Amino acid sequence: MKRLFGRSSIVSRRLILGAVCLAFVIAACSYVPLTGRKRFMLVDEGTELELGIQTYKEVLEESKLSKDGRAVRQIRTIGGRIAEVTDKTDYEWEFNLIEADTVFNAFCLPGGKVAVYTGILELAASDAEVATVMAHEIAHAIARHGGERMSQMLALQLGSIALEEAMKTKSEKTIEIARAAYGVGAGLLYVLPYSRTHESEADYMGLIYMAQAGYDPRGAVQFWEKMQKEHAGQEPPEFLSTHPNSGTRIADLQRWMPEALGHYEKTR
Repeated sequence: MKRLFGRSSIVSRRLILGAVCLAFVIAACSYVPLTGRKRFMLVDEGTELELGIQTYKEVLEESKLSKDGRAVRQIRTIGGRIAEVTDKTDYEWEFNLIEADTVFNAFCLPGGKVAVYTGILELAASDAEVATVMAHEIAHAIARHGGERMSQMLALQLGSIALEEAMKTKSEKTIEIARAAYGVGAGLLYVLPYSRTHESEADYMGLIYMAQAGYDPRGAVQFWEKMQKEHAGQEPPEFLSTHPNSGTRIADLQRWMPEALGHYEKTR
């Protein structure tokens, strides 16, 4: 009887733990602005903001900031207009231009900490094209994609622990293979597709934000057509990439264009 009671207690504890975990997962769900997509979030926003501010500070300390007054004013004006339409008044927005003519990139960290590399300004021919990049990166921060990715990795770690628990009685070689299989499966079936979801979501949100800020959304298609030519033959297969390929991205932007143009017309 004592043994049976012990087993029953273990089962009860597991059921309770499962119920608590389920409740935690439900509580951890929230929604992305503009798209309404349900996201899984284990990282609180305060922690995310602290990480963003600290990371931004370190990046700026390691980088050479541009002294081109006209270019700096350009990105700060564009960024300020986009930030205003996001209604994210609790962010301490900051915009800086980093000297790196061969880097076609920009980023926005939690808290509204934005950096643009000068390579983008070499490629972008208009304010609308610059706004395309900045609005996309700002959208990542508004949607809290960074926090969601951290949450995904936490969830994957829990999955790995569960796998090891289940494989305790197997041989060391079997466990090694299982770990490798779990890593590959997680990468192709979960992490990468989710990253592509983030990128597409930021494309959509960015397109709407730039239009609401008064920048012609057709500039987004023009910019990505340039990027497509710039990286012709260099893109990996889409199912192995964290980003949609340029063709997919352009097609999506054109599909969303009527909505974006509606917002843009209201600003004229």
